Amino acid sequence: MTAGLVMDLASIVALAYGLYYRRHHRRDLLFAYVALNVGIFAVVSLLLVQRVDVAVGFGLFGVLSIIRLRSSEITQQEIAYYFIAIVLGLVNGLAGAWPLTALLLDGVLLAVMYVADHPALLGRTRHQVITLDVVHSDPDLLRVDLESRLRAHVLHYVVTQIDYVRDITVVDVRYVAPPQRAGVR
Repeated sequence: MTAGLVMDLASIVALAYGLYYRRHHRRDLLFAYVALNVGIFAVVSLLLVQRVDVAVGFGLFGVLSIIRLRSSEITQQEIAYYFIAIVLGLVNGLAGAWPLTALLLDGVLLAVMYVADHPALLGRTRHQVITLDVVHSDPDLLRVDLESRLRAHVLHYVVTQIDYVRDITVVDVRYVAPPQRAGVR
């Protein structure tokens, strides 16, 4: 169990601090990932000591995974980190039986997250929900307005709300951010 705990702490620190926080800078989720991971590790370790069926542990996994994921404040990217934090806790909680397998799985999970969330992978593609102070009846004019406001090429957009009384439009936009100029951050 000690080896599993060391591997779990090392892997969640690498995931939460080394990958997630350095790229996304959300302290609230950083804490949630670490706490959830360590909690899952503790419960799985306890279930193994008490010889409870593994199905109970996976049922717990299912229940825990839906608690926070219903929030609209968490993005799909953050859900992936959430899921990996849970899986790392489960894998390392079972590490007593297969420590090398757990170590290998930790490495694979962290490597996949490193590559999948790497900024160079998706380039400058961005997503934003924008509220406009105008309602456009012509989709082409809406696209021109969005590109003008964002100073970027719009790849795709979906109008999610139109309010004719207040004269506003809410648009979910995918766009390519312009390249940064040297010296500008």
